[in-house]
Amino acid sequence: MPTGLNTARKLKKTRQRFRWNDRYYKRHVLHLKAKSDPLEGSAQARGIVLEKVGIEAKQPNSAIRKCVKVQLIKNGRQITAFAVGDGAINYIDEHDEVLVEGIGGRMGRSYGDLPGVRFKVIKVNNVSLEEMVHGRKEKPIR
Repeated sequence: MPTGLNTARKLKKTRQRFRWNDRYYKRHVLHLKAKSDPLEGSAQARGIVLEKVGIEAKQPNSAIRKCVKVQLIKNGRQITAFAVGDGAINYIDEHDEVLVEGIGGRMGRSYGDLPGVRFKVIKVNNVSLEEMVHGRKEKPIR
């Protein structure tokens, strides 16, 4: 590497070139997350419930986690979203409109012992799912 008084341009150019080896920089600049992500880079998205599914937890846990298959309104893609809370699945019916968001965890990958589930349901018919589970609100009849 050159050092000295007049090497700023050279140093800057090399730094820019080697920056492409950083996977986070590359993903960000080429907008790869927005292309592959069903939510297209946004934090939350609305969708219609297609069916309720039970997903078996990964080893060493043994449970059937209650999830829903959701078709997103904005692009028609299908995703699986987890219904968080004890008995939360009972408040979600087919053809309900739900709001989903990322579940947290490993960089947009699946969370905990849920294989292939990256999203969670936070609202059903514009009412918070958590409020319904705790009994503070009732589900509106459509």
